[in-house]
Parts: sequence; structure tokens; C-alpha cells
Amino acid sequence: MKVIGLAGWSGAGKTTLLTRTIPLLNAQGVRVSVVKHAHHKFDVDVPGKDSWRHREAGAQEVLVSSGTRWALMHELRGAPEPGLDDLLAKMSPVDLVVVEGYKAGPHRRIEVHRAANGKPLLFPEDAGIVGIAADVAVETALPWVHLDDIAAIATLLLQSARPPAASSHAGR
Repeated sequence: MKVIGLAGWSGAGKTTLLTRTIPLLNAQGVRVSVVKHAHHKFDVDVPGKDSWRHREAGAQEVLVSSGTRWALMHELRGAPEPGLDDLLAKMSPVDLVVVEGYKAGPHRRIEVHRAANGKPLLFPEDAGIVGIAADVAVETALPWVHLDDIAAIATLLLQSARPPAASSHAGR
């Protein structure tokens, strides 16, 4: 399993870029999973449903399973939030894990930049950035691809990804 992150300001198009790139990677035979960090309380369950009621009653974990999918929900109940490495260890093996969020983590990241946001580049202040996907040309020694060039984005993700233990900033 290799890991690469996407970093960028809100509204840069990270999720859209990823949802356009995953089908291409899948067509190339690359199995992809995603880790998305949320900065606020979120719920993947519907209030009032059985699994929600089990969690609300105090269950530490609730696993919901069907013939189509399964989902495991784990309540922290005041425990510290697990780190990215801990979460990656819980995932099923795939070829590529793309991380959206965890900007302070040791994993390498591709910056997604949209000029219309009016925000500055995260690079070079973010030493974890190893490539840039933008809708405008960026002067840098890092690899740069256009946001609309999905094939180039897929290649950049694959070439920049590293195993979790080797995904640190070193070796840009």
C-alpha cells in the first residue's frame, strides 16, 4: 500500500479532482481507498436508525453489514483522536490510499490550487508538498500538472505515493 495526500484551501476542488481521478485509476487496475479527515462532528448514520441508537446508547463500536457493504463506526468517547498511521493500519490492503486532510501529517502531499480562490499557495511553506495541481501555471521545481489533466494527475499521484513508513517529507 502506498499513501499520498491532497492538500489545499477549501474550495480548491480536492474532492472533485479525486472523484474524477479514481475512475481512471480503477480502469488502470489500481485499487484506491480514501481517508478524509473531518474538522467537525460528523455522522455517517441516520438518527433514529438501529445502529445510531446503539451508538447513542454507548456502544464503543457498531458494525453494520449487508450484502452490498459494511461500515464500522467507532466512538472515541473522550479518547484522543487516532493518528493517520493508526487509521491506515485498520484499512484493507489496496494499491493507493489518498488522504484528504491531515495537513500536519508526515505523508507526502500534492497541492490542489485554484487561482479563483484568491488564496496563496501552501508550497513552499508546507514542506510535505511534492507536486502541484493547479488551474494556472506555477513556477516551481516541483512537478506541476493542470487540474483538468486527469491522466497527468493520476500519474502524479502514483509517482509521488510512498508506503506509510516511507511517506515522510524526506526524499522530495
